[in-house]
Amino acid sequence: MLFTGSLLIEVIFSLDGLGLLGFEAVVKRDYPVMFGTLYVFSLIGLLLNLVSDLTYHLVDPRIDFAAREG
Repeated sequence: MLFTGSLLIEVIFSLDGLGLLGFEAVVKRDYPVMFGTLYVFSLIGLLLNLVSDLTYHLVDPRIDFAAREG
């Protein structure tokens, strides 16, 4: 979802960025660049997930992430 959103914005506003680079790598079958962009987008997604979890805890302190026994 992050990849398609950045690709759409880059195409609409004629920007050169990571989304367009990844798309062109797929079209040209440039595997190292394709896996590099996949890695970067996956890393960004994981970091945003961590930030959202920490934000949940800041907004509502009752939320904790401690392990519970069944």
